[in-house]
Amino acid sequence: MDTPPPAGRHRPTLRLVPPAGARTVNQQSPFGPDPTGGPTGRTGPTGLPEVVRQVAHGDKEAFSVLYDALAPLVFGIVIKVVRDRAQSEEVTQEVMIDLWRQAARYRPDSGSVTTWAATIAHRRAVDRVRSAQASTDRERAQAAREHRTAFDEVAEQVETRLDSEQVRRCLRGLTELQRQVVTMAYYQGLTYREVAEVLHAPLPTVKTRMRDGLIRLRDCMGVTA
Repeated sequence: MDTPPPAGRHRPTLRLVPPAGARTVNQQSPFGPDPTGGPTGRTGPTGLPEVVRQVAHGDKEAFSVLYDALAPLVFGIVIKVVRDRAQSEEVTQEVMIDLWRQAARYRPDSGSVTTWAATIAHRRAVDRVRSAQASTDRERAQAAREHRTAFDEVAEQVETRLDSEQVRRCLRGLTELQRQVVTMAYYQGLTYREVAEVLHAPLPTVKTRMRDGLIRLRDCMGVTA
């Protein structure tokens, strides 16, 4: 059954320890009261399959009976896995909603109602723990990436600054023509022919000065061929 849980009245709250003298449910059980007027005794293992059958047909009263019968069991299973009371209460409510929605799929020959509920509860609890762990892992990974990115940016800036200072120092060791040719070609992006036109120098001379200037730069910066 894929219909939502009963909306006709407020969904029963999780009552792990009912007050003394309180009835298990707020309305009369569909299976009739016991002779003392207390809660029905037919919510034990032999009566729960019938309760689930009634829930599968949309019986809100039956869902109240099922809720009060199974919620403590479900909560006990969930809290052992999740280990956080607030989250365990949330997961318990999710499990009870699952029981409502999946009531029509329950088959008595596949196991008892309590086993069915316990299986769903354990699966939901494990999913919550895995989800929380995955969220934590993502946050840690993001923090590590941000830290690494910041470190890389600083390191790159330092390295670039050192290289720039070294390049400027090495450029000062070139002749004027060599420095002009290298600067125009590598910092201004001009071609050899454009450099020659700007300097009013023969193209072969520009190429020779470029070659000689690059060799001196390589030697100055300690770059091996």
